[in-house]
Amino acid sequence: MSRRVGHQRLHRPFLGAVGLIAMFGLWEASVRMGLVSSGLLPAPSALIPAWLDEVKGGFWQGAIRDSMTHYLLGLVIGSVLGGVAGLLCGAVPMLDALLSGVVRVLRPIPGLAWVPFAILWFGLDTAGATFVIAISVFWINFYAAHGAVQSIDRDLFEVAAAFGHGGFGGRLFKVVLPAAMPGLMAGLRTGLGQAWMSVVAAELFGVPGIGARMMQASSLLATDLVVIYMLTMALLYALTDMAFMLVRNRILGWQG
Repeated sequence: MSRRVGHQRLHRPFLGAVGLIAMFGLWEASVRMGLVSSGLLPAPSALIPAWLDEVKGGFWQGAIRDSMTHYLLGLVIGSVLGGVAGLLCGAVPMLDALLSGVVRVLRPIPGLAWVPFAILWFGLDTAGATFVIAISVFWINFYAAHGAVQSIDRDLFEVAAAFGHGGFGGRLFKVVLPAAMPGLMAGLRTGLGQAWMSVVAAELFGVPGIGARMMQASSLLATDLVVIYMLTMALLYALTDMAFMLVRNRILGWQG
């Protein structure tokens, strides 16, 4: 069985690469055969010269640097605040009941709706973009943490109390955090992707970055640049997700 699982783990990256090659191959063939207009969707082979021009001009590196700044800030702030709030609400029923109405009012509001307030409160800079990203990530981590705490077996609290950890601090650090860690990690991973999706919305109002560069290119009908920055965002997400999974596997190594 273990050998079979090992083979499956080896095959997944290979099959993923095959799928990507097939996608780009069909894309290239569709444009070359005239099934899709190159003005609407440029062929992959046409992206390389446009990308090189962006690199030579320093636009590509600058966009990545700017977006990574408020992406990481928003991700960290939203994840920490959301995770802590979710843990506390899940662990303290009175606090959960007190904030339930507030959560129901604020949760349905999308991050994009906060853009006008981000401009008014923070201006056209990194702080405003960070705020929009943090709002989007906050709720994902809040509900992941809250759900993870709610699903903890209550018998574990009795066992902890029997070993002298019946206080709030003891229950939090000896039971809640270890038992909720898989759920917290799942929320963090989902937040990684949501934060990238929020980057474009956060940069709609003129904050420099990948999203802003995409909007500039789309206004000029430069579809090749739009696709380049779409793929850049996908690549950055893949890299951050792989880095996160390495950390997650180390933290949750006890799961086997």
